[in-house]
Amino acid sequence: MNFLSTIKAAALSAAMIVSVALPSAHADEQYFPLQSYRVGPYAAGGTGFFGGFIDYLNLINIRDGGVNGVKLTWDECETQYEVERGVECYERQKSHAGAAAWNPLSVGIAYAMIDRITADKVPLITVNHGRTDSTDGRVFPYVFPLLLNPYSETSGIVNYIASKEGGIDKLKGKKIVVLYHGSPYGKETIPIYELLAQKYGFTVQQIEVPHPGNEQQSQWLTIRRAKPDFVVLRGWGVMNPVALKTAVKVGYPVDHIVGNVWSNSEEDVIPAGDAAKGYTAITTQASGNSYPVVQEIVKTVYDAGKGNLEDKSRIGSVYHNLGIVNGILNVEAIRVAQEKFGHRTLTGDEVRWGFEHLKLDPAKVEALGAKDLFHSINVSWDNHEGEGYVTFQQWDGKKWNVVSDWIAPDWALLRPIIEKSAEAYAAEKGIKLRTADDANAVTTN
Repeated sequence: MNFLSTIKAAALSAAMIVSVALPSAHADEQYFPLQSYRVGPYAAGGTGFFGGFIDYLNLINIRDGGVNGVKLTWDECETQYEVERGVECYERQKSHAGAAAWNPLSVGIAYAMIDRITADKVPLITVNHGRTDSTDGRVFPYVFPLLLNPYSETSGIVNYIASKEGGIDKLKGKKIVVLYHGSPYGKETIPIYELLAQKYGFTVQQIEVPHPGNEQQSQWLTIRRAKPDFVVLRGWGVMNPVALKTAVKVGYPVDHIVGNVWSNSEEDVIPAGDAAKGYTAITTQASGNSYPVVQEIVKTVYDAGKGNLEDKSRIGSVYHNLGIVNGILNVEAIRVAQEKFGHRTLTGDEVRWGFEHLKLDPAKVEALGAKDLFHSINVSWDNHEGEGYVTFQQWDGKKWNVVSDWIAPDWALLRPIIEKSAEAYAAEKGIKLRTADDANAVTTN
């Protein structure tokens, strides 16, 4: 299929690229170090996400001349989604002046960077993933799990399953299996599923699939014997289409599988063929290329021959659109910070302040050309997720269709858990809880 073969071709051409060096930033440049991955088992996610991110940065440069005259620059360092390579890229790229934020799109790499970026005072953006308690800005001033953290994702999935059963009270006595990727990312939600099972009276069985997930026969035979009402697929990369095909092979109904936010892309369902029809997954941003911002990228970037995706059919795909949304969030944080500190190259700490004041309501999202692409975000100094909303989409064999309204996570339940975990981390590390006054103290040089 052209959609997938192009990914492989792009990955092969990128395999020889380790890093593209840029000169030191000038006064009118803001730099993004990109720890990307365009080869390896997760290349589809990397090429789509970083492609969308770069496409949006290019749009801002070409259409607007940068952000208030400040040009956006970047380079890529290939990590192959490996922690050691990600850290090597960090050490190589951090010497570049004018760094705005890090966006590795990897839980393992993000965990390895927390102490480093905190010391260097440059934000770490873990959109839709990362360490859940980093939502608490009192303890993690430079880490931003924007839009969705693993616990709010779990809450949203359980609430969606409840809606399919007729209400939250109908979960009592139900059985849910969580099939999770055997990595720090995959294991992140084990305790919250246990907690929600106790709270709502359902039973949960959590089954690991070793990386990368090419073989799952024994896991699905276990699922067939368990006969759960629903299976939650907490996968990544090749694990997802293998899961869908194996589910059909053992006779489990695909329309009772609910994917998490890293099991929701075209690359997860297209390789599974007919086995994916009826599969549902959570998402923070819709797919499709009808949104004004995506159309503007096509017109301004791709028609000028400067698009990052070699296969234009991937424009508007889930990963590409997530990269675009991530670009919006990064650029708007810079814009917010510039209004406070000046239309110039910002320090990492100034960009941190911008993220902590990033408020995009639905009207602002519409003004940015992203109405219905994503809902809104409202970040504060102590809430680094931003009260994100999610929706659910179902695959019909050709495209994703939204099948729910925008749903908010259960913050009354989740916030105390997040704060308790963050405070324990602070006690272990000897970290003093930050105050609002601390957050407003900014390093400007």
